[in-house]
Amino acid sequence: MTGSIRFDSSSTIPIYRQLHRQLRGMIVSGMMPAGQRLPATRELAQDLGVNRATVSSAYALLEEEGLIHGHVGRGSFVSAPPHSTDYKRLPVMGEVAEGGARAGSPLALPPSGRAAVVAQSASEISFATSRPLAGLFPIEEFRDCCHEVLGDEVAHTVLQLGSPLGYAPLRQYLMEDAAENGIGRANDDILVTNGCQQAIDLLARAMLRAGDTVVVEEPIYPGLKAALLQAGARLVGVPVGEFGVDAADFARALERDSPRFALLTPNFQNPTGATIPLEARHALLATARAHGVLLVENDLYGELRYRGEALPTLKALDDSGETVLLGSFSKVAFPGLRVGWMIAPQPLVRRLAEIKQATDLHTDQLSQAVLLRFAESGRLARHLARARQAGLAQLEAALDGCLRELPDGSSFTQPDGGLNLWVRLPAPLDADVLLSRAQMRGVSYLAARYFAVGRPDAQAFRLSFGGLTPDEIRRGLRVLGQVFHEELERTSLTGAAAMVTALV
Repeated sequence: MTGSIRFDSSSTIPIYRQLHRQLRGMIVSGMMPAGQRLPATRELAQDLGVNRATVSSAYALLEEEGLIHGHVGRGSFVSAPPHSTDYKRLPVMGEVAEGGARAGSPLALPPSGRAAVVAQSASEISFATSRPLAGLFPIEEFRDCCHEVLGDEVAHTVLQLGSPLGYAPLRQYLMEDAAENGIGRANDDILVTNGCQQAIDLLARAMLRAGDTVVVEEPIYPGLKAALLQAGARLVGVPVGEFGVDAADFARALERDSPRFALLTPNFQNPTGATIPLEARHALLATARAHGVLLVENDLYGELRYRGEALPTLKALDDSGETVLLGSFSKVAFPGLRVGWMIAPQPLVRRLAEIKQATDLHTDQLSQAVLLRFAESGRLARHLARARQAGLAQLEAALDGCLRELPDGSSFTQPDGGLNLWVRLPAPLDADVLLSRAQMRGVSYLAARYFAVGRPDAQAFRLSFGGLTPDEIRRGLRVLGQVFHEELERTSLTGAAAMVTALV
């Protein structure tokens, strides 16, 4: 094995990534079959003349991708290559589930879909994760906020246990901001959560019983889908088009399925980037009210508009005050602080606060206080202005790159903000199958199956550009274009050969 491994000392790609890429190629190609034991890290490091940490890092990337698995005291072994894994099939009684436990035992777990979150670490250019560009984080300003909070008399308060509803000054700030934007209602209250993900989980715990229906967008962000499925919900997907969910399709779903609630992302929907127009927003609200269905609005991306005029939220348009609005600092400030919020009728907020208290007591108060200082000091507004300027450059690079590099017959959404595009390749290209080839060249994305409620579109994938520089976006799309064009040429030649054979 080691005889075929070569390193390019002049390359800007780190040695551990060069090693990972070559080992990955051996596994995917079948040169290293499933079950083969890999050399110990110390042994391989000596053979290759590299540091042991280099080999350990390469092995770690392979394990994150599910290509190898380690056994304590035995070493690391090759798993099945990614194209042979059937992610749609859940284990049944008697089969081995993830983690090595027998399905049906208390330790058996369904497939985690972890490949959806590891592509960022496994590729030099990753379109796989929908996150802001870390290089834009105002670290010095954040550090100043921390010093100010900890140097203030509130330090003793924020380091103590707090209310499950959230840090009171932050809740007051959010409520005043909502009122200024015509969102708050007299009967509304605010609950601070550990990001939008916890807000969905709390709603599911409070409102759903196993088998209850929830109407969602198709395709849908996997985190939202996972939280609802974990609660035992039956999901009904409404197709997302160029302008988001169609009001007529939405009405038919409510009429037919009588859901407990409906979950929509009107601004720059993840994964498609689509935005629902104003007229359609009014129609969706009227439909929800007519059927007595609670509407949950996920507004994580609304502040990330880079061009065009902002539209009012569903919550702002809803005179009844029954719509639930979810917001978060995760996409506009620091994702790692995990501070989001929910604006909803007071009785619902109080019930969810009880559930939250039983779950985690409360969201970290220091993070809440620091983010409040970041916002009140004007630093958040300045950061958002810079982020929007950078986001416009990223968006334009992504749109221009898609136009230039994707093969004829491709289609892609063209949002005015957010972090994502939805790309559909021409037949017979299969985005899922081609992913491994793109990864071999250092570029990754997420195929449509991760976002599917029903049958996934094999030709589609999400292209997340927010975490990359414009130059990285252009380079990544150039590589993807090469992969897709090469496959089209290969299939064209195969088809021509088959035709000649048939004629003979």
